Amino acid sequence: MSEGQSDARYGERMQKKKEIMDSRIGQANDERGVVIVNTGTGKGKSSAGFGMVARALGHGQQVGVVQFIKGKFATGEEAFFRQCDGVTYHVMGEGYTWETQDRERDTEMAEAAWEKARTLLQDESVSLVLLDELNIALKKEYLDLPTVIEDLAGRPSMQHVVITGRGAPQDLMEVADTVTDMRKEKHAFEAGVKAQKGVEL
Repeated sequence: MSEGQSDARYGERMQKKKEIMDSRIGQANDERGVVIVNTGTGKGKSSAGFGMVARALGHGQQVGVVQFIKGKFATGEEAFFRQCDGVTYHVMGEGYTWETQDRERDTEMAEAAWEKARTLLQDESVSLVLLDELNIALKKEYLDLPTVIEDLAGRPSMQHVVITGRGAPQDLMEVADTVTDMRKEKHAFEAGVKAQKGVEL
């Protein structure tokens, strides 16, 4: 096949694909807030969530962040986004469960974090709410899942919510609009590489 024929076939395929995509885009007329869940064993769940925070800020939107579980160590995202106008940032955890080793205290902290989250979920001026590592708090049953789902359902109609963390409950994934399962193939930590600033921290 000559280069000209190859280019022509490619053009035909892309034209057909464009027609399909234009049709699908034309049918997507519903405009409302969505719930996005990033879960799985792979790296990047929180990073993707903070990417959406940056995107919302780029559109001049107000953003609220509540971090569950995390809190013992400083992170680049906290240092950066605390400097940004339009961000309400709450770090509500005291560290991962193997560090805290106190279920009662972990539950108290998760409940306090959910109260912060509930305030954001009731605020029409907040366009995007990031609930970082909420999935872990739900998996450990620090919070009542039906209550969380009810609060999500009652939020302002145009508000978007991003929920991160391993082990997202099935009921939460069922009510979410978008679910991404990030699968780990390999991780530098397994080769003895410590957490790096700008990568994990």
